[in-house]
Amino acid sequence: MSTFAAPLSIPATPPRLPSRVLVTGGAGFIGSALVWALNGLGIERIVVTDRLGRDEKWRNLVPLRFEDYLEADDLMAPLERGALGNFDLVLHLGACSATTELDASYLAKNNFEVTKHLAHWALGHDVRFVYASSAATYGDGAQGMDDRNNSTAGLSRLRPLNAYGYSKHLFDQYAAAMGVLPNVVGLKYFNVYGPNEAHKADMRSLVHKAHGQIQETGRVTLFKSHRPDFADGEQRRDFLYVKDAVAMTLHLAMTPTAGGLYNIGSGEANTWLQLTGALFSALNRVPAIDFIDMPESIRAKYQYHTQADIAKLRAAGYTAPVTPLGDAVRDYVQGYLANDRRLGD
Repeated sequence: MSTFAAPLSIPATPPRLPSRVLVTGGAGFIGSALVWALNGLGIERIVVTDRLGRDEKWRNLVPLRFEDYLEADDLMAPLERGALGNFDLVLHLGACSATTELDASYLAKNNFEVTKHLAHWALGHDVRFVYASSAATYGDGAQGMDDRNNSTAGLSRLRPLNAYGYSKHLFDQYAAAMGVLPNVVGLKYFNVYGPNEAHKADMRSLVHKAHGQIQETGRVTLFKSHRPDFADGEQRRDFLYVKDAVAMTLHLAMTPTAGGLYNIGSGEANTWLQLTGALFSALNRVPAIDFIDMPESIRAKYQYHTQADIAKLRAAGYTAPVTPLGDAVRDYVQGYLANDRRLGD
């Protein structure tokens, strides 16, 4: 039975705490949320790696507690020679997560090769390895969104729609082919939103983007539907609050019997209209929505319906309720966006 509390608060102490943790991508959205949640469990022996660059991702780290920070390109050499000390858990969130990135070679190196290298190190040193895959590996969902078939044959039927999704799919397939997938945990995150995503530019959630639009104009812009079976705004996504995402992640990381791929989602499909309605409600405003044509460049790759089957996660002992959409949006808007706060502030 899961020992995590409802994720609007920091999770309660799980049965098996790691003593020292490496978090890659630890200044990023989900990565920094994981450091925050680890801090809430009393864990501060954490080494964070990332590429801080020129955006304000560094602000996510300011309220957090950890031992050391390294730029991502400086990680593997000292790790392999033992200069960074011992770890018993690697949370590998470091990746380029832009679904619009067209440089497939860059994605292959950054998302596949680095993950492969780090996984081999972790497995060779008996270190628990948990990595971010993506729901983008499922493509348009024609082959289902089932995380239970982790065989090479099952995974080979998936057809990602963009290079980002394919770069994540490559490692899932590699781990399965090498026979190590049951010994690691791969997390197929669905549409995660919440605090610490401000630096993500166009990859920010609709909640963050629309909050800014409402502050400026009082209105929100959504894409029209270009399929007759979906009305405008009725396209559906599995929206998951980041606090739920990290609670699910840490449960699996700290459950030794968990292995393979897991969907990390709410298990529900909500429409864009429901999401924007929750946002207007959190701001005590009357909804005002305009619909515009979807750009031609993304129409063929657009997902009209995503919904995570989280039965495998539940079977692994995660019993905490998923935060209802309205409650999660209210927590995000009133607790963070209204005052430009980060997790831990």
